[in-house]
Amino acid sequence: MNQKNDAKIYIIGAGFAGQMIAQDIKRKKIFGSVAAFLDDDKKLIGTKIDNISVLGPIESTAKLLQSGPKDEAIISLPSAPTERICQIYDSLKDNFSHIRILPSVSQILEGNAHFIQTREIDPLDILGRTPIAIPLQESLKYLRGKRVLITGAGGSIGSELARQLLSGGAERLYLFGHGENSIVNIYRELYVLQNEGIGVKATVVPIIGDMKEQDYIKYIIKQTKADVIFHCAAYKHVPMMEENPVAVIQNNVFGTKNLLDACLECNVEKFVLISTDKAVAPCSIYGVSKMLSEKLVLNAAKKAEKKQSFMFVRFGNVLGSRGSILPLFKEQIRTGGPITITDPDMERYFMTIPEACSLVLRTGGVGSNGKSYLLDMGEPIKIIDIAQQIIKFSGLEPYKDIDIKIIGKREGERIHEPLWLEEEEPKKTKYKQILELKNIEIPEQKLTTLLEKLKPICFCEENTKNTNLYRNKDELIKILRSEFKDLNEHYELKDEILNSNEKVNL
Repeated sequence: MNQKNDAKIYIIGAGFAGQMIAQDIKRKKIFGSVAAFLDDDKKLIGTKIDNISVLGPIESTAKLLQSGPKDEAIISLPSAPTERICQIYDSLKDNFSHIRILPSVSQILEGNAHFIQTREIDPLDILGRTPIAIPLQESLKYLRGKRVLITGAGGSIGSELARQLLSGGAERLYLFGHGENSIVNIYRELYVLQNEGIGVKATVVPIIGDMKEQDYIKYIIKQTKADVIFHCAAYKHVPMMEENPVAVIQNNVFGTKNLLDACLECNVEKFVLISTDKAVAPCSIYGVSKMLSEKLVLNAAKKAEKKQSFMFVRFGNVLGSRGSILPLFKEQIRTGGPITITDPDMERYFMTIPEACSLVLRTGGVGSNGKSYLLDMGEPIKIIDIAQQIIKFSGLEPYKDIDIKIIGKREGERIHEPLWLEEEEPKKTKYKQILELKNIEIPEQKLTTLLEKLKPICFCEENTKNTNLYRNKDELIKILRSEFKDLNEHYELKDEILNSNEKVNL
């Protein structure tokens, strides 16, 4: 039997979400007890809600509270702008060692709020712009009663898509991934969320597999009878992929092709590729792999049956994703620094994971076959500014407590990351923050010829065993350079960009 927790909990925000969390805490009796609400609404201050006092204003009251080591504050203001969350956090941090937050995705889920949805506040909650609110249940009508498969479901984007898809009313949700630990983690999390009454009942099925295995992919798509596929899986760590160019082409390009071929054969209704700004005028092997994946989607769309839709959604960096700077910076601070920055002028477009995923899900519903979409990322942010904010969030001072060291650009990196080519001419759609791009296609025959040349390097085939092509990284890059010169000036790979000297074949 669970022991009762004697912690006092202060809920910041006495609105509907805060009240639901208070009821949840009161019902379960294991998280502690709600000591008070804190709110700025003058009509609520001095009143009681369900016998819980409402104190305020938030900032002045928070600074007066004397909390114990077990006590917690929960920021339950899912519609508050990032700037306001930052102000509230500043007023709480000196008196509370435990501060939790109800992420804005709970607002997206239209009013339902549970204690289990709260988590420890971290820098991504006070960085960047305020995420837009999207009525997710309305946006996901197209998924009701459908079988939805997510590739890379254990990753940052894939797992958040899975969480939000719980509200979509899908009949089945297939979690496909290569790493068993990641798939186990999101599968268990969804099980707990469903048991807490979050989302619409759906059968969740974990699937371990490899996109590179063509026959297996075809078997899985056929057996699952998937209606909709969100393709998130990809190798994506840029410097690591520069050291492993064969692996990234094998996984990202041929893996995507295997999925597309299976979708066409099995009449999958909708296929949405998650793409990246690295695919724009690519200067890294990862960028090349995602650009080729975009082109494969556009070519598949031409072969689609009347009721099928193939599209891609491109966006920039997401705060807190695997391989992003946020987890790296937090680890560097934890070990005493320094935080390492490649260049003081380096900047990127950023969006939170929940916002990116909700926009991807909406695009999947409103997008058309053969269309290219781009999420409006707002204005770019300098990486060094983010580093300084994260240090301050940790209660430390930049350059005094934690140093910031400039280490120089790594291979495959650039100072500014464009989101589109000039020729793609992004235009607004009737949906906020979703832009449509003009397609720039690679003729199917050229794309097929390129893949035929790359295949014996990526896969050990009987007729090429003795040709020294298998895993020959230098030959792979040579082919890419040669082929791309004939495609488009934007896709020409310069010698200094993909430098294969003194590297092993992997």
